[in-house]
Amino acid sequence: MESQEEEPMQLDNIASVKKKKAPQQSVYIPGRTQLDEDEELVADESTYIMLHHATTGNQSMNHHNSDPCLSFEVLKDDLLENREKFPLTSYLLGGTQSETGHFNYLLVMKMANLHKTLKEHNVDDDDESEEESETDEEDNETGLNKKPQLYQTMIKHNGCVNRVKSTTVDSHVLSASWSENGIVYIYDVTSHLSILNTPDRVAEFENINIHTSPMFSFEGHNIEGYGLAWSKLDLGRLLTGDCNKNIHLWQPTESTWKVDLRPFEGHKASVEDIKWSPKENNVFMTCSVDKSLRVWDARSQPSKACKLVAHDAHLRDVNVIDWSEFEPLVISGGDDGLIKIWDLRRFTDGKEVAVFEHHKGSITSVEWNPMDSSVFIASGSDDQVTIWDVAVERDETAEDQEEPDVPAQLLFMHLGQKDIKEVHWHPQIPGLIFSTAQCGFNVFRTISV
Repeated sequence: MESQEEEPMQLDNIASVKKKKAPQQSVYIPGRTQLDEDEELVADESTYIMLHHATTGNQSMNHHNSDPCLSFEVLKDDLLENREKFPLTSYLLGGTQSETGHFNYLLVMKMANLHKTLKEHNVDDDDESEEESETDEEDNETGLNKKPQLYQTMIKHNGCVNRVKSTTVDSHVLSASWSENGIVYIYDVTSHLSILNTPDRVAEFENINIHTSPMFSFEGHNIEGYGLAWSKLDLGRLLTGDCNKNIHLWQPTESTWKVDLRPFEGHKASVEDIKWSPKENNVFMTCSVDKSLRVWDARSQPSKACKLVAHDAHLRDVNVIDWSEFEPLVISGGDDGLIKIWDLRRFTDGKEVAVFEHHKGSITSVEWNPMDSSVFIASGSDDQVTIWDVAVERDETAEDQEEPDVPAQLLFMHLGQKDIKEVHWHPQIPGLIFSTAQCGFNVFRTISV
């Protein structure tokens, strides 16, 4: 794609490519379906309302690369809530992982002009609703006008970005990032975000601000980590967890942070993920390489703060967790490829309330749908993004069960990326999903959600 203003990123409509014709089509299920030599995997475009691909790269300083951005967040914006009218606009925060260890960046991004996937319609199909016809008419523009746009600003970052999270405090958008060098940084990216709305000024702004200094940094972990969580109830409050099992609480002060040097004690190995309770401002949960899930009370002394434990929550490392905004439910995903649902009202039983077995590799990301209490997404090292609905039950009386080994709760499988690391919903656009992998971002919405 032709970049604007020497933009070092590309965003393409990958769903407009026609499928290779085949005499017969069938559903491919990773780990279960074998491809013949003359068979080819193609996306069923009819199952996507929208599908785009974005790549990150750096063209500054007379060199070009395409370092992956394997941790990111979708930023909440000032545009409409629950917006669905195309074309769409979204803002993201991410961090790069350069293989050389040099030229790593925080990226503040704007994806704009995101149109529906181009589809051919059957003129004899009378079932299309009037609303769909109006939407298609809206999207019936020239290919040039429908080209998606991606703008970014960069901030140089010391070391690869293991994980990045954002929060907004007093109208300031803050980024917390874990560096491979064992340091946690906080940056104010408010101005970087604002400049994206005036693309002709981005290049000049970046030349001046690419060396922006962090507001604050903490080197007390003495080792790298991945656990990182901003509180949504006490703005500015932060938790960080490292590969040496330590968890530290950050308390915001008037212009900086006070980090409690006494780590929370309990885990026996690396802390992989942290989530604050969406309802109780002092309660949080962690997961670990020691296979456990732990619930903590931040008001207690760090040595006594662990209140609940599920010791063998998974058969192997527990990589990721997410806490539902609607119900006292937590999802966990592990190296065993299992996705589990935990009811905190029954957590003392030490037993999950549901187990989903489908992925053939480690679970790398899980997230509840912010607009639908029973739906979540997951990604795995088996190169899949999956969409689930825990409210669905298998119809045992159904005569036609084409795929009896597929969980009834599995709504959708999205393939095509390699080494997927994170997947997130858009907090304001229903059903819009972002996933990141070694090959870049996918941005899509399916007909399932």
